[in-house]
Amino acid sequence: MGGALRASAAVPAAVKARQHVAVDPARLQSLQQAFLDLRFGMFIHLNMATFEEREWGDPTLSPKLFDPKHLDTDQWAQAAKSANMGYACLTTKHHDGFCLWPTKTGSANVMQSSFPHDVVRRYVDSFRKAGLKVCLYFSILDLRQDIRARTVTPEKIALIKAQLTELLTNYGPLTALILDGWNASWSRISYAELPYREIYDLVKSLQPDCLLTDHNAGSYPGTALYYTDIKQYEQHAGQKIPPGSPVPSQSGTTLQSDWFWKKAYPTSELASAKTIVEEWLVPFNENHCNLILNVAPNRDGRFDDNAVARLAEIGRLWKNTGPAPKIGRSVTITTPDLAAGKPAWASASDEAVGPDQAFDDNFRSYWLADRGKDDAWIEVRFDGPVSFNTLSIVEPLHAEGYGDASRITAYKVEVERDGAWTELVAGTTPAPYQFHEIERTTARRVRLSVKGRQPGITEFGIYDEPR
Repeated sequence: MGGALRASAAVPAAVKARQHVAVDPARLQSLQQAFLDLRFGMFIHLNMATFEEREWGDPTLSPKLFDPKHLDTDQWAQAAKSANMGYACLTTKHHDGFCLWPTKTGSANVMQSSFPHDVVRRYVDSFRKAGLKVCLYFSILDLRQDIRARTVTPEKIALIKAQLTELLTNYGPLTALILDGWNASWSRISYAELPYREIYDLVKSLQPDCLLTDHNAGSYPGTALYYTDIKQYEQHAGQKIPPGSPVPSQSGTTLQSDWFWKKAYPTSELASAKTIVEEWLVPFNENHCNLILNVAPNRDGRFDDNAVARLAEIGRLWKNTGPAPKIGRSVTITTPDLAAGKPAWASASDEAVGPDQAFDDNFRSYWLADRGKDDAWIEVRFDGPVSFNTLSIVEPLHAEGYGDASRITAYKVEVERDGAWTELVAGTTPAPYQFHEIERTTARRVRLSVKGRQPGITEFGIYDEPR
């Protein structure tokens, strides 16, 4: 072990200022469709926690504890093939900050362990040899380097970028990079404190065809891609795909009871093949969603016999039947909400919930028009002219006290110029969620007007997306 950022001098080459990387929407949609066509994947949680009977490794323990002395990544790949999986994802660094590759950034890694071998290299080589696509998992939260909420510094961001640069340049093409421990209620490292777009641009500059996926589905509506190319549901934590979801998604859960291996696993009960195939995999695939099933290697670095047998049983019940249902184009939000936290006004507020609730970057709160009102507006006012090209309007369906049916029958967005209001967009079809991409517009005041039966808005988002 060592102190945080003890080798920060090795970092700067990875963090030169970058321009926003242009992402072609048609190309992105093609990559998302190709990912969905893989249908079924394997998550592999192997790290310090494997040797600790824990789900998060203790960041104070010595790397010497890590010792998968009979590591067999070929066995993993063949087990994935037996289940008719199309891809896999390995935890290169979990929340405690131990790296499964020989990083040059000074972080604790495999070369300081009792098994001084590049585990990431062995994994990617075995799975590619078996004809499977390769993804990597990386935790933004890093307890060894003290990268946590309210402690993020430019040096820590540089460390993250340097480590991601190593993974994206040394291990060949990745189908997806799955991020975790970022903008979650339990990690609290926000996209403001550690800017999402900086990481997104880095990934796309190094591997344009690598999909970036963040574990943030619990924070944003299910009908849009906020800060992710593939919406990532943690089924194991109770996150559920909304019926009829239009966006490309992935749902993660476990074959064993938890993510990392436990001493009871060789004889413990596993999720049944019937449940995995009939209740998860097939319905998810019909809903634009892959299933990624975690299988935890034991302390020898191998899958237990019962896990191998269960995967083969899954393969006998399910075959990859070809291309997944087609998706349409999804608008992806990758920049901060310019309206978040800005001064807000409403047409009336004697009984209503305040308009600031629609500008707080929180999809669990909402503004509500006054009782008996069927025509109301909310407005955000900026200190100076602000340019934007994307709008999101989200109604608080299913929220407590609001109900499951849309109350909005019409809406419009206007900007104030020279004392007059100019309409930007409008709609008349009831819909709980609206995205509008517009020509870049500059304004100081932006107003959303809604009609309906005491309508409400959970978030009125204003973004300036690179394109």
